[in-house]
Amino acid sequence: MSFDLVLFGGTGDLAWRKLMPALFQAFRHGSLPEGGRIIGVARDDLGDDAYRALIQERFEGVEGAKRPNAEEFARFAALLHFVRMDLSKPEDYARLAKALAERDADTVVLYLATAPGLFTTACEQLAAAGLNTPRTRVVLEKPLGHDLESNRAINATVRRAFDERQIFRIDHYLGKPSVQNLFALRFGNALFEPLWRREHIANIQITIAEDLGVEKRGAFYETTGALRDMVQNHALQLLCAVAMEPPIDAGADAIRDEKLKVLRSLKRWTPEALSQHVVRGQYTAGSAAGHRVPGYRDESGVDARSTTETFVALRAEIANWRWAGVPFYIRTGKRLAARDAHIVVNFQPTPHAIFRTPVGAGNKLVINLQPRDGLELHLLAEGQTARDEARRGAAQTLAPVQLDLDFDKRFGSERVGAYERLLLDVIAGRLNLFVRSDEQEEAWRWMQPVLEHWRGDAQGPRPYAAGTWGPSAASAMIARDGFAWAEEA
Repeated sequence: MSFDLVLFGGTGDLAWRKLMPALFQAFRHGSLPEGGRIIGVARDDLGDDAYRALIQERFEGVEGAKRPNAEEFARFAALLHFVRMDLSKPEDYARLAKALAERDADTVVLYLATAPGLFTTACEQLAAAGLNTPRTRVVLEKPLGHDLESNRAINATVRRAFDERQIFRIDHYLGKPSVQNLFALRFGNALFEPLWRREHIANIQITIAEDLGVEKRGAFYETTGALRDMVQNHALQLLCAVAMEPPIDAGADAIRDEKLKVLRSLKRWTPEALSQHVVRGQYTAGSAAGHRVPGYRDESGVDARSTTETFVALRAEIANWRWAGVPFYIRTGKRLAARDAHIVVNFQPTPHAIFRTPVGAGNKLVINLQPRDGLELHLLAEGQTARDEARRGAAQTLAPVQLDLDFDKRFGSERVGAYERLLLDVIAGRLNLFVRSDEQEEAWRWMQPVLEHWRGDAQGPRPYAAGTWGPSAASAMIARDGFAWAEEA
């Protein structure tokens, strides 16, 4: 199957940091279909050879075995081409259309790795240039809008140019092997299904923590913040994967229909819930990785009086029969104590305790997403302390033990990466791991009251020192329910 993959923003950060390495790995693994072209599009004054040289130079920063050797890159470079283009000029779209018509590929993928503000213009002009044929697929990076209204406007424009089945709204978390294993855990095994409900689960915690700051993305982050950057998309998609009902099959619409039901079942915000169950924070100077780092307001591109949040913790509930009354806690932030993404399913304690157990110990399932990829099942068992107590005639005390499955060790660490998997799915036309417009709109609808509440909140984000787990208010929020975050328990 021949294909043309057009990267709008082909010299930008996302293209060389994520997309080109993913495409090269697919090429190296032999999974990239033959007969393909990768066409970078940008305003830079480059030709094919200069573009190839630029990509090769940037590959020098790729770590270890993922870096191509000279022979590998020479073969990969034959796929690379460049078209100089200003997305605001209709005549440039006509020139792109001419370049694509030269060989009439079976599939044309238009990947908008650009500023979201260009999505509307680009889609309108692509349609005007006749580049919205049935063989065309368009990929949209997040964020799609900055609130519910702007999201609706962007989606309306895109749908006027392309059919919904041609639109691939990408969320790279859905391509992670660990998230695929979450679906496999839930729907490929019968072990947990009888326990996966309110009668047996006390609470569920979703954490996406980063130890880095905003780095060189301060100007972008100022207009985005943690809620838009991580919660509205990544975190809510993880919540859907955990909470959704089993789909009738593995088809794209069956999966996305069930995720949509979860989003529609999220308990609506009340003024009391907004004040009690949402915490926003902003990092100040502190210590990370053994050295001092600046606060958010001292980062390049950031307003010295900024109220942009770099941390969010919130409590959600799903109002349906399976989950009614079970709190879901979400937190994400930058400059936290570690780079760590995980989901913790805390099970209810035994209904009648006949053993002594350590404080905070109990049954839980930990789904590790990054940097490790695996599962931990925490149980209670007799340990050395219990045997010593038995000899003294004391009441038996159980000790926490865990069963640990590391997927990287079990299956090898060189598995298909998130962007590699998703790019191959776009070329093949598989929509399973992409977000439908009604899902996205429902997520924005649920988040909109939080954004409006913050606009009228004079207090602003709570400060927390870099290298910690966020403001103390996040711990207080979960403690009001009688629970604690995983590292505090």
